[in-house]
Amino acid sequence: MLGDTRLLARNFLATQPWYAALDGTLQSQLAEQVELLDAAKGDTVLGAGEPVQGWYAVLSGLVKLQTEAADGRRSAFIGVPEGEWFGEGSVLKAELRRYAVVALRDSCLLCLPRPLFARLQHDNLRFNQYLVQHLNMRLGQAMALIEAGRLRAPEHRVALYLSRLFWRSTRRVYLTQEEIGTLVGLSRQTVNRVLHQLAGRGIVSIELGRVSIVDDGALSAFLAESAAA
Repeated sequence: MLGDTRLLARNFLATQPWYAALDGTLQSQLAEQVELLDAAKGDTVLGAGEPVQGWYAVLSGLVKLQTEAADGRRSAFIGVPEGEWFGEGSVLKAELRRYAVVALRDSCLLCLPRPLFARLQHDNLRFNQYLVQHLNMRLGQAMALIEAGRLRAPEHRVALYLSRLFWRSTRRVYLTQEEIGTLVGLSRQTVNRVLHQLAGRGIVSIELGRVSIVDDGALSAFLAESAAA
């Protein structure tokens, strides 16, 4: 099983846009030195307040980044699907992690250790170009969430979480209504109502509790419409 996961990690690294620019020795070091973390659904994979060991990617499954207020209330501010990196801000600033990472499904994470991350950042232009693009995406997500959380109706918030801003790698989102509710911070009943509204407009389909995007253009139009309402 470990061998299968190692192969999955190698294949994932090989798909990264900066990987081909590395020499063979560094490619081998990456494959050998990345760390793998398995987590069952509901597990806290990485705790808030812990030292950051490196840059993380989701090889399989789905995780949420979650903060907890002093009164114990929890806020999930982003979901990270398989194929996506997270935690670049913390590793760049060498700070303690400000959020917990919780598995919404059985998941496997890859950790690119800090020394390798620093070496790539120092030596590799393509890596830095990718990192800047990734940070810009995260900034866009953060700004959209702040605005939606303060000003927008549930319909807009659910649609936003289904948009390409958050799910670049796939349009077969495969989220359950419970998972969407956890990420958006809405009840399952509210999420169900909004999803059926979107399905009625031909924007999404709901099959056995899973959601897929039918019409990206219509989803974008719905977001613009709900933002103006």
